[in-house]
Formats: sequence, C-alpha cells, structure tokens
Amino acid sequence: MDLGHKKLEVWKRSVKLVGSVYGTTSDFPPDERFGLTNQARRAAVSTPANIAEGASRGSSRQRRRYYEVARSSIAELDTHFEIAIELGYKTESELNPLTNEMTEIFAMLSGMMSNTR
Repeated sequence: MDLGHKKLEVWKRSVKLVGSVYGTTSDFPPDERFGLTNQARRAAVSTPANIAEGASRGSSRQRRRYYEVARSSIAELDTHFEIAIELGYKTESELNPLTNEMTEIFAMLSGMMSNTR
C-alpha cells in the first residue's frame, strides 16, 4: 500500500507540530486538562489526520475539502494559543516558534488548495 501522504512535507511538519503542541500544553493548569489543553491538542492532531485523508481521496474536490479542514484546524489552534496568552498560561514569545510554524503550514495548505482544482 502506498501511503502518499507520508511523502508530503506539509504532513511531516504538521506531525512534528503535534509533538510541539503536546509539549507546550503539558504545563497548562491541571483544571484545563479537559478544556483548553484537550482542545488545542485535538486541533493539532486534526491537521495531519485531515491532510492524510485528503491525500487519499480520489477527486480533487474531496482532496481540497480535507485540506481546507486541516487549514481550519490550524486557525483553531491559533485561537487556542491566543486564549492561552490571554489567560496567562503562556507568553507570546513562548508561542512564537509554534505560531510561525503554524503560519507556514497554513500557507502550504493554502497553496495545495489552489493547486487542487
């Protein structure tokens, strides 16, 4: 079985992002375990999962839709991090490396969507 998504740079980077998000959220307050921590992690995991699912789809319309969902998960994760900053769980400078990577992944997905017509 050829799992083509594993060859995609955007998929590789989004998998690494998941690890970074887990590390970053590990020191959120314990009472956020089922709140912001869980939501941020789910959004992060959703990104490579939807890229993989999109890459396996037969039609360009279906692929584009899954890449769009993956990109939306990046926007959701960005929102969770803004909330974490607002609540004082993290500083903007602590999250800058992750938000920079998220911006690049978002742009890569946007390019893939443009090329999938």
